[in-house]
Amino acid sequence: MKVLVSDEVQVDYGQIFVGSGGDAYDLHDAFAGQDGVGLCGGGTDGTLLLLTGLRIGGVGFTAELHDSRPALDETWEEIVEVPFRPVSEETRLRQWNGKNAWELGLEVRDYRVRYSATGMDAGRRKNVREDDEPQTDDRYLLQFWPAPSEPARLLKQTSGAAASWHDFATSPVG
Repeated sequence: MKVLVSDEVQVDYGQIFVGSGGDAYDLHDAFAGQDGVGLCGGGTDGTLLLLTGLRIGGVGFTAELHDSRPALDETWEEIVEVPFRPVSEETRLRQWNGKNAWELGLEVRDYRVRYSATGMDAGRRKNVREDDEPQTDDRYLLQFWPAPSEPARLLKQTSGAAASWHDFATSPVG
């Protein structure tokens, strides 16, 4: 396992991105074809839209690259999996405001992505975290491993914040 990112990542509008190629995305397109799997939108080629409970401020964030499917850690409150394929050799985790990015070093190939979260409702209640305030309870883990494409899956959901995004992904244009 290789840790790609272990940092506080600033979110705006409760969003973080993984992008390779262009910067274009659409909230509705991100969840297209995911049949009720929210939180991690992989419906746009080469892009992942990651949603958080906190709307504005810094959250704890880790990204990892594994050689094969990692063991499922049930201590996370929210867990989803989606397919992802970078469209260029440059794949970055990017803050919504574009002020910071982390190169992930992913090859152009098919990956499975597991996005796990905890404390989303606490983050949603906090809403905005100022730079001088302590980090909230919401934190996130993004795991990549080589795997053939398969449909998005909701593995675990406990929070109201996650439930609302899964509902959105059920009918993203409605």
